[in-house]
Amino acid sequence: MAGVSTQQIRNYVDAGILPPAARTPAGYRRFEDRHRRALVTYRALLPGYGAETARAVMRAVHAEDIALALTLVNAGHAALHDQRLSLQAAGEALETVAGQTPDTSAPARSGPLRIGEVAARIGVRTSALRVWESAGLLRPRRDRRTGYRVYGPSDVRDARMIDLLRQVRYPLPQIRPVIDGLRRTGGSDALRSVIARRQEGLAQRAAAMLEGSCRLHHYLTENRSAEDR
Repeated sequence: MAGVSTQQIRNYVDAGILPPAARTPAGYRRFEDRHRRALVTYRALLPGYGAETARAVMRAVHAEDIALALTLVNAGHAALHDQRLSLQAAGEALETVAGQTPDTSAPARSGPLRIGEVAARIGVRTSALRVWESAGLLRPRRDRRTGYRVYGPSDVRDARMIDLLRQVRYPLPQIRPVIDGLRRTGGSDALRSVIARRQEGLAQRAAAMLEGSCRLHHYLTENRSAEDR
């Protein structure tokens, strides 16, 4: 019914995802309608809450710790809300950064910045700047005399944007088109596209959470009804 192996079902029972199964005199597990409903509930929780939380919720339910199960569900919704707020804030900040035109005509008091100075200004480690450079996201030039990396105003702007996108969990490959688009056009169309896709993903996850929590409610209600009978 679930499209998984019989061994996987055994694993679900052993992990507490499914309730304990009685055994026949011959030692075979006996599965009832409650096991089917538990399996359906677990699989409904997976898309929205992820495997770790879905497992923890089902274990709590079968340990008769409903308060813990509901706490885990609430924590999932709270985390999603925090991500939405972070994305909104990052989007606003990124639009501001993207709209800034580096003033390359005005000479800096101390010339181009070195890697440590940029790291301190952005609030990241120098190792992060090196990783971003290795990924092709930053392109500082090298001082001909010393060989040190030197960063101009546009490099600092790009580093700020990368840092903000990393804070909302964007992987490096997805950041590349944003930075490339900003360099190529000076605009933030690629940035808006990335933010929009992320917002769509959060909306889809919220819908999946709603479906999963609804299925969990039915499972708890059905179990109580069965106990009353």
